[in-house]
Amino acid sequence: MDLHNEKIFAGARLRRLRRERGLTQADTADMLGLSASYLNLLERNQRPLTARVLLAVAAAFDMDVRSLAEGSDRQLITDLEAAAADPALANLALDRTELTELAESQPRSAEALTRLHQAYRNAAESTADLAAQLEGGDRAGRINATEAVRNALDQRHNYFPNIEAAAENSGKALKLTADNRNGVLEDRLKSEHGIIVRTFEDDFMGGARQRMDFHTRRLMLSDRLSGNARPMQIATTLALLEHGDLLDAEIDAAGFDSKAEAALYRSGLARYFAGALLAPYDAFLSLAEKSGYNIERLERRFGLGFEAVCHRLTTLHNPERKGIPFFLVRMDPAGNVSKRFGGGVLPFARSGGSCPKWTLSDAFRTPESLTTQRFALPDNSEYLSIARAVYRPAGENEQPVRQVVAVGCEWSRAAETIYGDALAHTVATPVGLTCRLCERPACAHRAFPSMQTEMNTNPWRQAAGPYASDEL
Repeated sequence: MDLHNEKIFAGARLRRLRRERGLTQADTADMLGLSASYLNLLERNQRPLTARVLLAVAAAFDMDVRSLAEGSDRQLITDLEAAAADPALANLALDRTELTELAESQPRSAEALTRLHQAYRNAAESTADLAAQLEGGDRAGRINATEAVRNALDQRHNYFPNIEAAAENSGKALKLTADNRNGVLEDRLKSEHGIIVRTFEDDFMGGARQRMDFHTRRLMLSDRLSGNARPMQIATTLALLEHGDLLDAEIDAAGFDSKAEAALYRSGLARYFAGALLAPYDAFLSLAEKSGYNIERLERRFGLGFEAVCHRLTTLHNPERKGIPFFLVRMDPAGNVSKRFGGGVLPFARSGGSCPKWTLSDAFRTPESLTTQRFALPDNSEYLSIARAVYRPAGENEQPVRQVVAVGCEWSRAAETIYGDALAHTVATPVGLTCRLCERPACAHRAFPSMQTEMNTNPWRQAAGPYASDEL
């Protein structure tokens, strides 16, 4: 991207950045070394952002300059398309061009529309959810809380420099290594907090992986925990005990509307600290780059499980030393997505499962190996996907919990990984975000009719699948 020759108009996004941080135009102009009148022209798209201004914005707001230069947020566009495709709005026939213009010119209004649609969708998703809302239940509230936390992580690109710094300082003070971490972390809990770590059988734990008993000062861990999971649980507990003020500051900055949202966010941030403590940023990124982002090698070096390594890969967004931007998704055998992070790379549908042509489910058939794929979305953007099945014990007399965890990146960065070469000469598999939003008309794998095209209702013509479009 040639920042010097390309004219970039990003006034709405600049205004949004300023307002999110509670800054006036005068404050922001001073930060960027501009006059307030010139900043006003930039925000109204009456002047393009020059290379110098772009770099100044990136430094002042701690962000990647490409996120300003590349136009609208992909996730916001996807959320707008989902809203526009809803039956309540479908007769307006809003196309992608109109939605993109809305996202670029009025991003806050666009985000308000998508949030309204998400709330409407959650309320109407089932009669049970609607009944819960009318009766004062909290099921729909829990769904909304999960989405609010996902949105907050997306806005921060899953990178928290203050938590990274605290974890780095803690690791150095404890002289933590992969070899001594269990003993060191347990000693820290005991010496500083009077808490001892004890392991109990599953029937005593009642299926819980961890319980904190403040009365007896015991951190109780299930004997079903893997060797890699144990230090993660202890490090997470230390984050909650020793860095509450830091977590509170991050929660306050996110501006949540409910205690449930704040509580979920706190748990996620504590696990973020644990990952940063056990896999320090510079050491982790250095080995990732050296090994071509070899996930199995990172697992061995840092003593982390597959999912923990994949999650750590999504956090490498330090502006001074960035890794490849990765997305992450976690799915169960029924197609339910329990974790997703777009990483500013891949937009996700807020509801529905994944595309059956995205080979996530194939990983269940080969649990000991990685499943890689090159795929393309309807807008012709291409990606690398790396997936593997993960298992963890459930309660007594229950089947193990089986999930697939996948990470990936834009195909343009695939050559930097050890996984790209094998797929370099393959044709990208055409996939969609989810069936209801997919524009591909003749897909034989479609499980639901598209909200964006007419369903084939001609009894004299059998299409590729039961929900294929008439546009064949």
